[in-house]
Amino acid sequence: MTPNRPADTYSPMYFLASLGAGGLSVTFFMWLMFWVPHPGRTVPVFEDILSAFQGGDVLKQGMILLAMAGIAFFVALNLKSLIWNLGRLSAWKGTEAHAKFMKTNAQSQLMALPLALGMSVNGLFIAGLVFVPGLWSVIEYLFPLAMVAFLGIGWLAFRTYGDFIARIKVEGGFNFAANNSFGQILPAFAFSMIGVGLAAPAALSTNTTVVGFALVLSTFFFITAALIAGIALILGIRSMLDHGTNAESAPTLMILIPLMTILGITMLRQNHGMGESFGAHTDAIETFALLAKLVSIQVLFGLFGFLILKRHNYVQRYITGRETSVMSYALVCPGVGFTVLMQFFIHKGLVDAGMLTKFSAGYWALIAVALASQAAMIALVFLLNRRHFGAPRAVQAVPAE
Repeated sequence: MTPNRPADTYSPMYFLASLGAGGLSVTFFMWLMFWVPHPGRTVPVFEDILSAFQGGDVLKQGMILLAMAGIAFFVALNLKSLIWNLGRLSAWKGTEAHAKFMKTNAQSQLMALPLALGMSVNGLFIAGLVFVPGLWSVIEYLFPLAMVAFLGIGWLAFRTYGDFIARIKVEGGFNFAANNSFGQILPAFAFSMIGVGLAAPAALSTNTTVVGFALVLSTFFFITAALIAGIALILGIRSMLDHGTNAESAPTLMILIPLMTILGITMLRQNHGMGESFGAHTDAIETFALLAKLVSIQVLFGLFGFLILKRHNYVQRYITGRETSVMSYALVCPGVGFTVLMQFFIHKGLVDAGMLTKFSAGYWALIAVALASQAAMIALVFLLNRRHFGAPRAVQAVPAE
């Protein structure tokens, strides 16, 4: 059958469409997190949101309605894309294209599956907090279930990545010339997503046993992600120095941006849990210093990625031009990751450390940066979905390598 849409030429990287939608639901939750009071709780829940809505002015009510609508829409889009990908992945396995794929560096792209699954669990948790009345009263019972779910995803991730590592270690065949991107950092991104999910009970639970298990398990996946990312970063830079960068996979050059967000939130959750349950509180200035370092890494790799994308004329070729590439979805994650970490940097870093007054002119200037990034990623998701999943058009699909 002749493909009619770019998405008809399947690639596991289409799981990034699900991931991006889930990430956008988190950007809307940041509005509620930092603009809705939630005394006695680490995160806002349905009751906090309802109270703020009933007692708020028109602007606050509008913000709450827009945030809830954004969460509902993008969680639904996340799940819809995840289900579509699971069906297409199942049909794709056993084909000649799949057999060829499994002999290349691109085999590690199968890690997009546990990455997307982890994001979906996080998205459903957020939706539960926002839309389910009384959830907080039974949340302690949900933490063990959530940890089991993330451990199941972790088992899938290790099995998937283990197959890739075992093949190249036994059979060889890793193509260093084709490794001229940061695509091999994707597995680290997947493990970090599992780690941040496992860290949630550390920040939210009052049961020290649950907190302890959450700290240990999330640390294991944190270290796994950090080691893989460090090795892949060095190997990718080495290949790029020899062979230049690959135009189609250039968006992966900014994958460290969302990775810093996930690892940063993991550390914040762990620090909060250690403080509340074991008395090892972290000072506001220490949190500021941590977030400042992470944002600096994001800005640095954002500039680096932008420079390479511009040199490859990427936007004109793959975003607005006649060519399409599934790797374009990798551009959503950096924008989402920057938006979320900026919200934490502004509130948990600058405001809590006393460097910035909440709702001041400077505060809104920085918030505008985060909101602009959020709006750009929303527009990009709609544009990419239309190009890849919309009515057939005269574009040239470029399969990922």
